[in-house]
Amino acid sequence: MKRQADYMVEIGAIIATARTRQNMTQAELADKIGTSQSAINRIEHGKQNASLEIISKISRALSTPIVTVNDNASKSYRINGGKELRGSVTINTSKNAAVGLLCASLLNEQKTTLKHLAHIEEVYRIIEVLESIGVKTEWVNKRRDLEITPPKKLDLEHLDIAAARRTRTIIMFMGPLLHRFKKFQLPYAGGCSLGSRTVEPHLHALKSFGLDVDAKSNPGFYEATVRDIKIEDKKIVLIERGDTVTENAVMAAALYPGKTTIVGASPNYMVQDVCYFLKALGVHIDGIGTTNLVVHGVEHINKEISYAPGEDPIEAMSFIAAGIATKSEIEVKRVPIEFLEIEMEVLRNMGQKMQVSEEYRSMNGHTRLVDIKFKKSSLKAPKDKIHPMPFPGLNIDSLPFFSLIAATADGRSLIHDWVFENRAIYSTELNNLNARVELLDAHRIFVTGPTKWRPAEMMAPPALRPAVVIMLAMLAAPGTSILRNVYSIARGYEDFANRLRQLGADIEPLSDI
Repeated sequence: MKRQADYMVEIGAIIATARTRQNMTQAELADKIGTSQSAINRIEHGKQNASLEIISKISRALSTPIVTVNDNASKSYRINGGKELRGSVTINTSKNAAVGLLCASLLNEQKTTLKHLAHIEEVYRIIEVLESIGVKTEWVNKRRDLEITPPKKLDLEHLDIAAARRTRTIIMFMGPLLHRFKKFQLPYAGGCSLGSRTVEPHLHALKSFGLDVDAKSNPGFYEATVRDIKIEDKKIVLIERGDTVTENAVMAAALYPGKTTIVGASPNYMVQDVCYFLKALGVHIDGIGTTNLVVHGVEHINKEISYAPGEDPIEAMSFIAAGIATKSEIEVKRVPIEFLEIEMEVLRNMGQKMQVSEEYRSMNGHTRLVDIKFKKSSLKAPKDKIHPMPFPGLNIDSLPFFSLIAATADGRSLIHDWVFENRAIYSTELNNLNARVELLDAHRIFVTGPTKWRPAEMMAPPALRPAVVIMLAMLAAPGTSILRNVYSIARGYEDFANRLRQLGADIEPLSDI
C-alpha cells in the first residue's frame, strides 16, 4: 500500500503535466484558484497536502480531472440569501453557439480558432469527444480562445463514448460526418432530463443527403450509413423548427456541392452563428435570420479561420432574473437584445423599469448588443399567459426564469411550457422555498406572488435552466440554503457562482464527500 506522501507526489506530477501542456505558469494557475505560486510549487513536488477542495479547483482551472474523487467534490453550494446585488456583469459568449461551432469545425480541413469561447462543462465534453477522434485542441491567448486542428482522417473507433453520452450535442456530429464516412456509429445523445426528445427531425432532414440511421439493431447507438446521391438542387422541409435540427441540416448542406433550400429553419442565435461562421469559410448562405435558408455548398472547406460567437441571451436572462428576484439594481452589459426583445417587453408590461443603452455590435460583427440598467420595481402579474415561441418569440430557454420572476410579482401568472413534457414540473420545486406554484398539467403552471421566500436544502434539478432558477431563488431567500448536485449548472455557465459573488451574492462551494 502506498504512503500518503507517494500519492501526493503522483498527484503533483499530474498537475504539473496538465499545467505545462496548457502553457500555464505556476503563477497563472495560482491566480486562477486564489493561492500563491509557492503553494502550487509545493503541491507539484508532493511537499504539501492538498485538500479535495483545492484539487477540485485545480481540476476546473486546468479542465483536467486530477483524481477520481473530483467527480464528487465541490458539487454543492451554501447560499446565504436575502442580500441585495449591486454592480455590473458582462455577458459571455453563447454556450449553444459554442457547441454548434465546435461541431461545424469538423467541416474545415484547416485550423479553426474560436475566440472567447465559453469555459463550461458542455464545451469540455465536446472537446473530449473531438480529441478522442484525433482532433487537436489548445487553449491560447490566456485560455480565452480555442484552436482546433483536424487530423487528415478522423479516428471514430476511439470516440469517447462516456463523454458523448453526457451531451445531446453529439447528434450534431451527423451533419459533418456524413461527408467523411460511408458508415459510422454514434452513441445515443444525452443532456438535460426534460422528457423524451425524438431525433426523428434530424434523421428526416439528413436523409436528403443520403444518411440512413438504424437506432434499433445496436441498443444505445445510432448506426449510420451514407448512400451515394445525385448532385442536384434540393429542398428540405423541416418537420420541426428546431435549433440543432437546423444546424445539422446547414452543416450537411455546406459540403454538398449544390443548392439546398431549407424551409422551416430556426432563425435563432446559435443557428445564425453557425451560418455566419460557414459564410466566413466560403459557403454562400442566403436568408440568415429567417425561416428559409438557401445554402450553396462547396466540395471542400480548407481555410484557416478565427471566429467569435455572439453573446449568450440566456445567460443575460439569468442575471436579469437574479437582479429582479433579489430586488436589486444591477447593470447587465453586452446583452444580445435581438434575442431578448420579447422578454424585455414582457418585463416592461409587468412594471419592470430599465434603462437601455445605444446598440453596438458583437465581435462577430453581426449580433446587436446593448447594456441595460435594471431598477428596483414593483411587478404585477401579466394579464396574458407567458409562453415561448420559436424566434423571434420569447425564447424557450428564457421561460423557466419567468416562473421565478412571476413569484416576485403581485397576482397570479399563467406560464405555459408547451415544448418539454417535464420542465414545468420542475417549477413546483420553488414551493420548497415558500413560493406558490400550482401544477395544472405537464405543461402549465399558475404562479401566485409576491413570495415571502424562506431558505431550504434541496437537490438541484437535473436540467440546466430549472437548476439555475432554484439557485437564484435561494439568493432571494433570507437565511442559509444548501443546493446540492450542481453539475447541471456547470454544463451551461462559466464560473456562475463567482460572478454572482462579484455582484454581492454570498455563495460558498461545498464538498459532497
